[in-house]
Amino acid sequence: MATYYEEITPKLLKFIERQNMFFVATAPAGDGRVNVSPKGYVDTFKALDAHTFAYLELFGSGIETKAHLRENPRITIMFCSFDRESNIVRLYGTGRYVRPDDPEFRDFAPHFNLEHPGLRGLVVVDVESTQSSCGYAVPYMELKGERPVLDTMHGRRAPEEWAQRVAEVNDKSIDGLPGLEPDHPLPTEVPRTYA
Repeated sequence: MATYYEEITPKLLKFIERQNMFFVATAPAGDGRVNVSPKGYVDTFKALDAHTFAYLELFGSGIETKAHLRENPRITIMFCSFDRESNIVRLYGTGRYVRPDDPEFRDFAPHFNLEHPGLRGLVVVDVESTQSSCGYAVPYMELKGERPVLDTMHGRRAPEEWAQRVAEVNDKSIDGLPGLEPDHPLPTEVPRTYA
């Protein structure tokens, strides 16, 4: 049976800190595709307090989450355990995309590893409620390690390839919603440390 809370409780926080991945679900305001994305790299996400969750947005194959949040900020984050502790945790709230050149980015930067070469921005979730449920049907799976392919691929990209991703690949969602702005910073322009 599901249990609902008004915040990320200490128990839920401990569970989140033990996870290696999570899923993000967003949808446009009207017609359009609902998007669910798996996210990995344990140094890219964190519950910052009882009502705030954030994660680094790395360049990928699309721009659905950012495009959706612009017109419909509703977002769900889901963690599920694949080991002996059967549990599913959902964070419900509103999200916003923070560009690397936004002053707010500097406030969040110390919580994350900014060395990922495909750094695109940050998603901040204002958590309104949470849910814990059994997860009894989630299969047991064993983690072999993080997949380094995304970082490796991004580390090989030249500045002109990044510019093309901003201008042509991530400029709109699959439903035609606006994605990255033409002046969005390229990953090669993002500071990796903030004094």
